[in-house]
Amino acid sequence: MTAFTKTPPSLADAPWLNEPRLQDVMRCITQAGGEVRVAGGAVRNALFNVVISDVDLATTLLPGDVVRVCKAAGFGVHPTGLEHGTITVVNRHQAFQITTLRKDMETDGRHAVVAFTDDWQADALRRDFTMNALYCNSNGKIFDFTDGYTDILRHKIKFVGDPSARIKEDYLRILRFFRFHARFGRGAPDTAGLEACATLRLGLKQISAERLRQELLKLLVAPRAVATLKTMAASGILKLIVPHTEKWRVVGRLPEDGILRLFVMAKTPDDLKESLRLSNDEAERIATLKAAPGVSLHLNAAAQRALLYRLGMAQWTDVVDLAWARSQAKLDNGQWKVLRDLPQRWPLPKFPISGKDLAKAGHLPGPELGAMLRRLEDFWVNADFAPTRDELLQRTRHGL
Repeated sequence: MTAFTKTPPSLADAPWLNEPRLQDVMRCITQAGGEVRVAGGAVRNALFNVVISDVDLATTLLPGDVVRVCKAAGFGVHPTGLEHGTITVVNRHQAFQITTLRKDMETDGRHAVVAFTDDWQADALRRDFTMNALYCNSNGKIFDFTDGYTDILRHKIKFVGDPSARIKEDYLRILRFFRFHARFGRGAPDTAGLEACATLRLGLKQISAERLRQELLKLLVAPRAVATLKTMAASGILKLIVPHTEKWRVVGRLPEDGILRLFVMAKTPDDLKESLRLSNDEAERIATLKAAPGVSLHLNAAAQRALLYRLGMAQWTDVVDLAWARSQAKLDNGQWKVLRDLPQRWPLPKFPISGKDLAKAGHLPGPELGAMLRRLEDFWVNADFAPTRDELLQRTRHGL
């Protein structure tokens, strides 16, 4: 991380801030009499010198006025969260979420009833963590109402104000506390924040599986994921999200892949689709990992090729990564690297015949034809993919 002074630096020269599409949108709101600033994550990431993927804006303009002036400017306008004051504005294929300054009137641990305001400090005080309560204007000046810049310098994730009050507004903040610590934190988590999370952990039962899944998968790929997961386990929080094993060594040796790490960590992987509302592709990947045969450095070259063909490139990589992580080999082991890179050296061959070929050769369509095709493919694979199309068809004439 770049060395910082105690005063937040100007972001005036930041390329992302000077991007014409962003400046156009900010200028549009300013010319309509509103004040607008970049809010939250983009400012935080800029100060951490990490990638900025989304730029969210906050404004004093009311939502209806944002819609009106942005439509008049020719931008695409989508009222994606109108009840909470959020409008998605699209300028030349770049989307920006613009939210009117808010203060919470009622909260129930999942949702909030908000009132709009023109008070920037009030908006900052309703946010979750101090490092997420930063704003900057179009000229790069940073506004810090919660001393979030100090916490960025300290790599400390701190709740805005009273941790318990912030958590009770939205219990998902418990998981977000650990996710941000895993990504940006150093040392032990903030003591007051950790104590509040542990005390209020049962509130996580109010949070939907979809929201838990989203935060957990982000946590699992963070740089300090394993140390953070251990802290969550010790405080009784992790088991409320997913019943877990203690295979931390294996989890830590895996690539930064949320599903792969989740598979190893989960005590009952079969339950994850339902408990965390995994997508069909994610659930299928976990099922394949569970059913896949083991791979080791003892496989000969032909066996490696046969297994790669059966699994496909993506599943091959998963299986090798998993076996490597479970082994005693170092993570820079050359033999495992060679095994993992087999798809780059050996492109998957295509089975040279089809059911149409067998039908043309006089075999009647039906279940037996399909079974014959599978037997031929097994023979071809076991022969290290050497038999040609003609040789395979010749076998069918001899009663394969």
